[in-house]
Amino acid sequence: MTSRRRVLSILAGAAVLPILGSRAVASPQQWRGIALGAEARILLDHPNAAALIEQSVQEIRRLEGIFSLYRPDSQLSELNRNGELPNPAFEMVELLSICSAIHARTSGAFDPTVQKLWALYARSFAAGNSPDPTKISETLAQTGWAHVRYSPAKVWFDRSGMALTLNGVAQGYIADKIVALLRRNGIENALVNTGEIAGIGVAENSSGWPVLLSGHSSEAPLLNNNAVATSSPVGTTFDDGETTGHIIDPRTGRPGGEWRSVSVVSDTAAEADGLSTAFCLMKRPEIMNVKGSSQVFLI
Repeated sequence: MTSRRRVLSILAGAAVLPILGSRAVASPQQWRGIALGAEARILLDHPNAAALIEQSVQEIRRLEGIFSLYRPDSQLSELNRNGELPNPAFEMVELLSICSAIHARTSGAFDPTVQKLWALYARSFAAGNSPDPTKISETLAQTGWAHVRYSPAKVWFDRSGMALTLNGVAQGYIADKIVALLRRNGIENALVNTGEIAGIGVAENSSGWPVLLSGHSSEAPLLNNNAVATSSPVGTTFDDGETTGHIIDPRTGRPGGEWRSVSVVSDTAAEADGLSTAFCLMKRPEIMNVKGSSQVFLI
């Protein structure tokens, strides 16, 4: 299975991303590592850079302990393994609430219960085959957001055999949490990129943070206390030929994609992340009907 690289960058104070076409960072502090199973990077130019980077890394690790599919000790792994999760973290309940809102808003196009389908495709293609249609139908019966229950005391499935993936929204959610951490530490101007990008304040000599969208001749609107996320059905693929994309349509149980790439600018990175995932599976009139104040860029 092939996958695109995700990069985490944090820039504050006078620093700007080199890809934005502005001057280079003078002497930033840097960290490279793994976040939610992907390559990550922090680049920060600030008098307290080292301490803020350490706090940011600790926050990423804490949130990985809740949302990671790769860590057997995460709360998500416990939920998927046991079908229930007692005493969930506040962030788990908060993110599930965000998922419910996006699921309803997109008429079910966004549905984190596709994890069992995703795993079926991954196993099948790893063995050199596409999944058997009968297996797809059987696995589809183990999905459905209506069967996810949650409260501050417990998260559980009321249908056996289910599992969640929060990969279509957790990257953005983590960006929002790092933004909140930076704000608490007095950072007024910063760009946070966890694969989905959130802007605080403005870049130097600008009214916002300019972000170039691949495939578009014009820039996205300047980010200023909002966020942008991009999803692509073939951004990650199950097959080496890169033809079978990773975004599973929860309504059919099969990989889908109306667009090559979808970018969404919203008030939060979590919302932008979830909407960009769902909009990959929706036609233009449907998207325009539910996008609200979000801005959408389709290829």
